[in-house]
Amino acid sequence: MHADIVVLPGDGIGPEVAAAAITVLQAVAKHHGHTFTFAEHDIGGIAIDRHGVPLPEATTVACQNADAVLLGAVGGPKWSDPNAKVRPEQGLLAIRRALGLFANLRPVRPHNAALDASPIKPHLLTGVDIMVVRELTGGIYFGDKTRTAEAASDLCSYSVAEIERVMRSAFVLAKARRGKVTSVDKANVLETSRLWRDVATRIGREEFPEVELEHQLVDSMAMHLLAKPREYDVIVTENMFGDILTDEASMLAGSLGLLPSASLGQEGKVGIYEPIHGSAPDIAGKGIANPYATILSAAMLLRHSLGLEEEAQCIERAVSAALDARAFTADLAGPGKALSTQQATAAVLEQLDTHCFVAELRD
Repeated sequence: MHADIVVLPGDGIGPEVAAAAITVLQAVAKHHGHTFTFAEHDIGGIAIDRHGVPLPEATTVACQNADAVLLGAVGGPKWSDPNAKVRPEQGLLAIRRALGLFANLRPVRPHNAALDASPIKPHLLTGVDIMVVRELTGGIYFGDKTRTAEAASDLCSYSVAEIERVMRSAFVLAKARRGKVTSVDKANVLETSRLWRDVATRIGREEFPEVELEHQLVDSMAMHLLAKPREYDVIVTENMFGDILTDEASMLAGSLGLLPSASLGQEGKVGIYEPIHGSAPDIAGKGIANPYATILSAAMLLRHSLGLEEEAQCIERAVSAALDARAFTADLAGPGKALSTQQATAAVLEQLDTHCFVAELRD
């Protein structure tokens, strides 16, 4: 098949990890007879520097016309003035809205070889397999904002339709997994969360009675996620809670550098695929960034936007095998015994040849 993929390298380590994912996608395309074309466009801080805005119109148009979008990272201290009217993160929020992306999927599966990198006790991590679904277009991030010298406000609002569609995404995922949805809110305090809980209950009862539904308050969820992570299957929550909980969940895997994500809208529409880590400006340009999260995001791209399940699993097996071989970057291995970004990428390419492509030739 032929696919047009827009690449938004962004800021910090974004260009380095995006380049690693492109290399892996090119190898997969070559071995499976596909043609992937890649076109780079600006977003975030680099777009502010070059175009004066965090999301140029040309970037938006390119993404809307693409089959999928691969994103590196945005932001950095250069653009971190809290009083600035234009910030890199605005570009990320704007492209999600422009593409109608409302469900952010973040899988968390700790790898046995990397358990020692997690601050959580290893016996709690074995067998953990969680999919966090974060709502992307509503909540406090998108609400009206005010600020004066004496006060500031951020409006948190949700519509029934916004909650329904992300809930349906979570329930569909749970049906194909272990059949359990945990909906996270703050219904003891917030009206938006009371609406969230009411809609979740109705969707579960009327449309997915075969799926178990439980409700958790976000503060207790933050505790349970670390104390008993094996108990959870699909976790669905609103925008800000999801942002916070998924960063916490990264500690289960041992590093932000291992966790991919997919931002999806209506079926058949373009999605954005990116690592959940930030731009890490302190290590940008040093060639030591962990590329695995972005490479695994490329696997999600193949699965969700291109419908190439076999190829997606091939990448996931290759990353797993590289980790089994202890091909660790500094965030996993510590200083002095770590691979560079390029070496870690090469380890994945080697495993592709060994565990995927050779097996396919035997078949």
